[in-house]
Amino acid sequence: MSVEGGTARSDAGGFVSKMLVMVELEARKLKHDPTELLTRAIQPALWLLVFGVVLNEIRIIPTGDLTYLEFLTPGVLAQSVLFISIFYGISIVWERDLGIVQKFLVSPTPRSALVTGKALSAGLRSLSQALIVYVLAMVIGVSLDLGPLNIIVMVVTVLLGAAVFATLSLIIACLVKTRERFMGIGQMITMPLFFASNAIYPISIMPTWLQVISYGNPLTYMVDALRCTMIVGGTTDFGLGVDLAVLGGFALVLVLIAGRLYPRVGW
Repeated sequence: MSVEGGTARSDAGGFVSKMLVMVELEARKLKHDPTELLTRAIQPALWLLVFGVVLNEIRIIPTGDLTYLEFLTPGVLAQSVLFISIFYGISIVWERDLGIVQKFLVSPTPRSALVTGKALSAGLRSLSQALIVYVLAMVIGVSLDLGPLNIIVMVVTVLLGAAVFATLSLIIACLVKTRERFMGIGQMITMPLFFASNAIYPISIMPTWLQVISYGNPLTYMVDALRCTMIVGGTTDFGLGVDLAVLGGFALVLVLIAGRLYPRVGW
């Protein structure tokens, strides 16, 4: 029994260490090219400083006790995570063309560890984006809840959301196999995911058919979790536990699928 327990712990430790190697590789990329973080700050800045400020003044969208800027800020962070993660699968195509995938797959690293590591790598990039959104929000006077527990929940939510969309991206990349088709599909699904969520307007004002789609959209639950943890007085439509459970369920299922589809040697 002790031998079996030791083997299980060893396997789990090996899985985690190999997964973290993938995250370390991503951290090195960011270290060598930090300008990417600055360029990615442009889009959330435009959404908050232009779109958010204008709609905050005219007040045409009902947001309850929150100002529109407070309502929008979590949606902008979720959008940034989505945009970063949904194109993450392009790395598989590049790695295949450069022969890196073959090197990964001939190693003893499980495919699920490779996929999970890539998902966490997308989360690392997304957390850097979260810092940018927090700074921008404070500049324009959004009432952010900076309590330690809320920050921790925000980090967990961002990591889970990034894992969902990064693994979805990896699945698409494994299926289409070319950069051109991947980029086309990525662009095709990104905006529907964004607009069929509660990121920029509440679910209550959507038509019924769009509400049904929104309830099946993982981005909706990510925004809901962020809205109740990032903003002072923020509310949740589904409950934080439900939000995290849905995101975790999506992430687990997609990691398992992506692990099965991850390209074989000679793909």
